Amino acid sequence: MTVTSTHVQTILNGSIQSLKTLIPMNINIQPPSLLTDPFIQEEIGVLVGLTGDIKGRVIIDSTTSTFSAIGTKMFGMNLEGEMLESFTGEFGNMFAGNLSIKASEQNLKIDITPPTVIVGNTKLYGFEKAFKLPTMVEDIGFLNVLFTVDE
Repeated sequence: MTVTSTHVQTILNGSIQSLKTLIPMNINIQPPSLLTDPFIQEEIGVLVGLTGDIKGRVIIDSTTSTFSAIGTKMFGMNLEGEMLESFTGEFGNMFAGNLSIKASEQNLKIDITPPTVIVGNTKLYGFEKAFKLPTMVEDIGFLNVLFTVDE
């Protein structure tokens, strides 16, 4: 199946709805941009594969302090070390599961893979194109949601 601009819009809209559902704070989502260069992750992120009508990946990239603050707001306890890494993976899983449901409401069938947590400085490449959705979480920090498309 060829990925159309409608599919991309469905994924981006589903991503925005997923973020608003999961994050219990005000968020300011910046306009999406097309990314053709490799993506450099600085600290921590989570990757979830997408299969079905669209093949690609969703990567949520941020800092340990941002993920920790979101976890604290969601669960009322400070997260660090292995618990923070586990939360980051689960956050990616919840995000992608929610995205999958939103996409299915638009007749786009997506299955997700288990999350992979990426810690440290990483260069991600090997994708045809990617869409970046920068998101500012009020009083917390930035999250970047990346949606890569495998044609």
